[in-house]
Amino acid sequence: MSSVLPLNGRRIAVTRARDQAPELAVKLTALGAEVIELPLISITKEVSNDALADVFLEFGSYDWLVFTSPNGVRYFFEEIRRIFDDIRSLGLIRFACIGEATAEAIRALHLKIECQPKIATAEALAEALIATGSLDHAKILVVAGSLSRDDLVDKLTAARAIVDTLQVYKTEQTDLSGSPAAADFRARGADAILFASSSAVQSFADQAAALKLGKDAISPLAGSIGPQTGATMKELGVPVGFSAKTPSLDSLVESLVKKLGK
Repeated sequence: MSSVLPLNGRRIAVTRARDQAPELAVKLTALGAEVIELPLISITKEVSNDALADVFLEFGSYDWLVFTSPNGVRYFFEEIRRIFDDIRSLGLIRFACIGEATAEAIRALHLKIECQPKIATAEALAEALIATGSLDHAKILVVAGSLSRDDLVDKLTAARAIVDTLQVYKTEQTDLSGSPAAADFRARGADAILFASSSAVQSFADQAAALKLGKDAISPLAGSIGPQTGATMKELGVPVGFSAKTPSLDSLVESLVKKLGK
């Protein structure tokens, strides 16, 4: 029966952080794929107590709470529960986010999203928020990670919003030079390698020597989860073999099956 699975016999490299890779690996394995885990990044909670105190001191004055990743949702609400013990402490604050995975993380908390652009980029989110007509002197809290870009904050500030940022996690590159999985990748390659973040693409490019394919290895097609990740791939010279139609793991897997499925 396994022979009819669409990814039977395909080797797929997953580049997500070690604790997040299983979610994608399970989906791929169920479709018959052999999964190689190459955790190019690590993501850990990192929140400044001083910054957190400043934010929560003024929490009731924020009009919008903006999330740019599921990790931001996860770690922010861990702090909310630790301090307030009830997410109803959020009051009448409105929620905005980038990407379907981020939206799902918010909805899982039974919270309503009032602004989510169809295109999962900071620029698109800024434009969508501006289009609400609510930003003039509005207070916005952007919850982000250590590698978040300034584009979103800059555009919101230019639209006369008062913007604060709160970093709740840190993304770092994982050294794969001595990894058995990296050695296997160098020797055998893969049919595809999947990128779910720009930081994973950057780590892949920075560790090119450690991941250089041998002469008999299969050269993988590279898949992107969304437009920002795809843009980073192009910037760093990683050819985009296929892209998810919407920025979610399910859509990325669907695009992979469409490209390489049997």
